[in-house]
Amino acid sequence: MSGVARSLFGRRARLRWIHLILGGALAMPYVLVGSVIIGPATGATDVFGSFPLQLASFGVGLPIAAVTSLFPLTRPLESAAVRWLCGVEADRLAFGPAGTRGEKGRTAAWFTLHLGFGGIIAGMSLALPPFAAVLIVLPVVAALRGGRLGLPEVFDHTWVLALAPVAGVASLAALAGCAAGCGALLARWAVPLLGPTPRERLAAAEARAADLAVRNRLARELHDSVGHALSAVTLQAGAARRVLDSDPEFVREALAAIEDTTRRTVGELDAVLGVLREGDAPGTAPAPTLAADLDGLLRRTRAGGHRVRATVDADPEALPPLLSREAYRIVQEGLSNALKHAGEGAGVEVRIAVTGGGLEITVENPVTGPAPSRTGGGHGLRGIADRARLLGGTATAGPTTAQTWRLHARLPMRGPV
Repeated sequence: MSGVARSLFGRRARLRWIHLILGGALAMPYVLVGSVIIGPATGATDVFGSFPLQLASFGVGLPIAAVTSLFPLTRPLESAAVRWLCGVEADRLAFGPAGTRGEKGRTAAWFTLHLGFGGIIAGMSLALPPFAAVLIVLPVVAALRGGRLGLPEVFDHTWVLALAPVAGVASLAALAGCAAGCGALLARWAVPLLGPTPRERLAAAEARAADLAVRNRLARELHDSVGHALSAVTLQAGAARRVLDSDPEFVREALAAIEDTTRRTVGELDAVLGVLREGDAPGTAPAPTLAADLDGLLRRTRAGGHRVRATVDADPEALPPLLSREAYRIVQEGLSNALKHAGEGAGVEVRIAVTGGGLEITVENPVTGPAPSRTGGGHGLRGIADRARLLGGTATAGPTTAQTWRLHARLPMRGPV
C-alpha cells in the first residue's frame, strides 16, 4: 500500500506532475491560436464556452506546437526539464540542438506529447479538485441546509449523498493516477525521443577519450616532475644535514641544488596547471628536454649523495623535440626510482644511445629497499610505459639480479604519437 501511495504522491511523482503542468502552460498559447482558427471555421462566437470546441482548439494547436519545436533551443531545454523533473539520467539525454532531420522529428514528437499530456493533466488539475471538494462536503452541507441544494434530482436520494464523498476521493485518486501514469510514460519515451543518436554518442565518446588523454598526460607530468623533485630535495637535504659540520662545501652544493630543483619544479608545475585553468594558455615555462636539461638533472641527482655515471652515445640536439621531452621524463623517472630504492651513496648507471633507428634509454641501480612495483602503486612505471607506447616504442622494468633493478626503454626516432 505504501508503494502505491509513493508512486502516486511521492517526490518523483510530484516532480513529474510539475513537468506535466509546465507542458499544459506551454500549450495554452497554441490553444489560443487554435481557437482563432476554430471560431471562424465553425461560426462560434465563444469557443471556450463549448467543451468540444475547446478540444478542437487543442487539437489544432498541437501541430502548430510541433512546427515551433524545430527551433534549436527546444531539445536542450526539454532535456534539462526531463533530467531535473522526470528523473532521467543526464547521460541518456542529448543536450545539443537537433541537427539531422531524424533528430528534429523526434524532438517534434516529444514536444507534442509533452504539451498534449500536459494540457490534459493541467485541465484535469484545474477542474477535478474543486469538483471533488464539492462532493466531499455535499452531505454535510445538505444536512445543514435541511433540503435541496438546487442539484440534479439524483442527489435527492440519501444513498447518493452518502456516496458523494467516496466519489470525490476517487476522482482525486484518479487524477493522481493519471498524472503518475502520464509522467511515467513521458519519462520512458524521453530516452528514445530526446536521447543521443549514434553519431552524438560517438562524438561524446571521442570527447571523453580526448579529455581522459589530457588528464592522463597532466597526471604523468605532475607525477614525474613533482615526484622527482620531492625525492631529490629530501635526499639532498638529508645528505646536507649529515655533513653539515664536516663538509660545508658539499652542504653549499646541496642547498644550491635544492634551490635549483624547486625553482625548476615550480615553473613546470605552473606550466601544467596553466592547462587546467579554463581559458588560460599553457604556462610559459618550456618543457625540459635531454638537450637542455639532462646535465642539470644529473647534477641535482648527484647532489643528493648518489654516484651517477651517465653514458650518452647520441646527439641530444639532433633528437626531435617531442622525443627529447619524453626521453627526459623517462630518465627523470628512472633516477627517481633510484633515489627511492637504491640506498644512500649507491651507484646509478644511465645509458642513452641511438641504435637501429631508435633511442635506447637504460637506467640501472642496486636495490636495497622494496623494489618498484610493476603494478598497483607503480604510477611512475605505468607513466613510462604510456610515454613509450604513445611514441610507438616499448618500456620494460624489473630486476636483473637479486640486487639490481633495470629500466629499459626503446623509442623510435619516428613513430606514431
